[in-house]
Amino acid sequence: MAPADSGLFDRLEQFYDALPRPWARVEEIGSLDLFVREGEGWPYYARPRLGSHTPSAADIIETRRRQRDLGVPEAFEWVHECSPDLLAVARSAGLDVLLAPLLVLDPAALVPDLPIRDARIRYLDPASPAFAADLRAARAVARLGFGAPAYRAPLEVVENTLVIDGAGPAERDAFEELTPEAVQATRVMLESGDYVTAVAESPAEGILATATSQRVGQVAEVVGVATLPSARNRGYASQLTATLTGRLLARGVDLVLLSAGDDDVARLYTRVGFRRVGTACVAQPAAVPL
Repeated sequence: MAPADSGLFDRLEQFYDALPRPWARVEEIGSLDLFVREGEGWPYYARPRLGSHTPSAADIIETRRRQRDLGVPEAFEWVHECSPDLLAVARSAGLDVLLAPLLVLDPAALVPDLPIRDARIRYLDPASPAFAADLRAARAVARLGFGAPAYRAPLEVVENTLVIDGAGPAERDAFEELTPEAVQATRVMLESGDYVTAVAESPAEGILATATSQRVGQVAEVVGVATLPSARNRGYASQLTATLTGRLLARGVDLVLLSAGDDDVARLYTRVGFRRVGTACVAQPAAVPL
């Protein structure tokens, strides 16, 4: 870690440690903290404990055993610049590690809100009678979008517009309803004010893209930026990111971060006003060869 960035990475570590704590209990296993979600909601992960030494392969193996016992994903996350020795240890313990570009916002470079084609941006309202339906659609868009991150179907031009074939509104609307418990868990998080979900919605096609911000104090992260595959190349992801980020700055946040799935996605965010500062590591068990 460069000395000039030490303060930045200290803030990132504090943020990542604090973020799950209101919603999870913590189990200490060696030098790892395992965050276990209480009730319904997205499951959390294990990460190196603040101020501790690099977790060992034995720590990882024991944590994986505990995650299996709990019926939660065997998931680990950390910032490479903060725990540089952990990458080799994790791989030796049977984990595949995604090296995701980690970016922070340069506020002076943030692009302004711009009109997006055939859609408007709005925020999910946990008090709305339509909240459950909106949340279901947004979750479906995210699952379909992340399920095809490198989608490269043949392109065609329709009425001078570049179109990518792929999952669309019909596939989104085929997703099952969320449980009342899952809806309520998300409602509580949004009502806290620390979580905000924005969507790009078309009058003709419904919700086509989604993104969420999660905040602790003056630090926030933009996550879950996804576009329905059939609606890509319309600028929805960029504008959702810029809109959420501008909202955060207006409400006193002074450090906004995000991680990208790969370098191509990272370049999209640099056009919005972000710059790469490091690498976020996301690990899960290595696939077993058939």
